[in-house]
Amino acid sequence: MHGHDDIRIGTLVPAHDRTPEMVAALLPHGFESFQVSFGKSLAGRDLADLASRLADVLASHSTGPDQPPPRISALGVYGNPLVSPETVADWETLIDAAANFGCGIVSGFAGRIPGRPVPESIPRFGAVFRPLARRAADRGVKLAFENCDKGGDWSSGDWNIAHAPRAWEAMFAEVPDEVVGLEWEPCHQLVSFVDPLPQLREWAHRIWHIHGKDATVRWDVVRRHGIRGGVPYVHHRTPGFGDTDWTALISELRLAGWRGSIDIEGFHDPVYRDRLETTGQVAALHYLQRCRGGTYIPNIF
Repeated sequence: MHGHDDIRIGTLVPAHDRTPEMVAALLPHGFESFQVSFGKSLAGRDLADLASRLADVLASHSTGPDQPPPRISALGVYGNPLVSPETVADWETLIDAAANFGCGIVSGFAGRIPGRPVPESIPRFGAVFRPLARRAADRGVKLAFENCDKGGDWSSGDWNIAHAPRAWEAMFAEVPDEVVGLEWEPCHQLVSFVDPLPQLREWAHRIWHIHGKDATVRWDVVRRHGIRGGVPYVHHRTPGFGDTDWTALISELRLAGWRGSIDIEGFHDPVYRDRLETTGQVAALHYLQRCRGGTYIPNIF
């Protein structure tokens, strides 16, 4: 085992022609894992070529004796698979390609029947994801659903039902395969006024991948205007600049025996963006590494 190999700290990178060069530029800062996100669709990308180029970049990066070698942690596509056959095909393609990237997680939205309550999407979720789960199990891949509401709620929405524990229970009952789980982050819970730590204690056994994204709730705005008064009451934040106690969060993960990657999801912070994007992400990397315990020291006792 290499140091903090149980919980790696990395970042999310968009899939495009410059992705390998971007990863090469980020590696010297100490990022340990990379989720490759394809956005709403694969858009005909040459996955074999991308996987090969990324493998070369990762293999050429030298690490210290107690540092884990960097790796691709997950592949993500974020269309609506319950209404888009193209998105289902993208899930199939990524499941088949995951081994080429050296990773075992494919993530995305669970999808939703637009404009309808969550329970009405559950049968369709089962019809779509039972065969995908079998395909994933055959290839040693896990499927992780992001807990983002995409502006929806229990009654209505356009993209994703996997944003609340009641929905997770229904989803996992409909598709009971052990490969099916969550891509979780505290940000989406804070936006809904959910305390993320008790939820993490309950669901850590079903979380395959974590997005490093936080939130700041402006309680003074909530008390004055509520959440429907047209005044922004919450900001998505880069870890280290929001409300979550990431030291406690990582401690809860270790108490649960969790292993995996926390990959920073950037491009949301209202302050550390544009020319400060990389500054904010590297600051978040160092912050999360401190929350993880700092520099790994081999045990001498």
